[in-house]
Amino acid sequence: VQLQASGGGLVQAGGSLRLSCAASGRTFSHNAVGWFRQVPGKEREFVAAISWSGGSTNYADSVKGRFTISRDGAKNTVYLQMNSLKPEDTAVYYCAADAVPYRGATYRPREYAYWGQGTQVTVSS
Repeated sequence: VQLQASGGGLVQAGGSLRLSCAASGRTFSHNAVGWFRQVPGKEREFVAAISWSGGSTNYADSVKGRFTISRDGAKNTVYLQMNSLKPEDTAVYYCAADAVPYRGATYRPREYAYWGQGTQVTVSS
């Protein structure tokens, strides 16, 4: 499955963005999907994940209450709604699909086999 992340951009602190992760090649409706982010010189960081059914979600403490992950099976797309953005949210954001179907919303990068190319999010102060 190929993943395409989009929706990044430049926004002022306190603003909002919605990232999209679209799958092509085949559906990822049976796979959990996660969002991760990375800044130069640092390790990739877990942001949010959603189970294959959409019934459970998982968030990093740093984004709880501000970010919401959701999925639309009909569109084969997962979204990350980001509100109240802070300068420290600046990073390249990646979406990824779990290697194994029918699992929960894991935060472990090693359990994700399919990665998108990343989209830049820049939050100015």
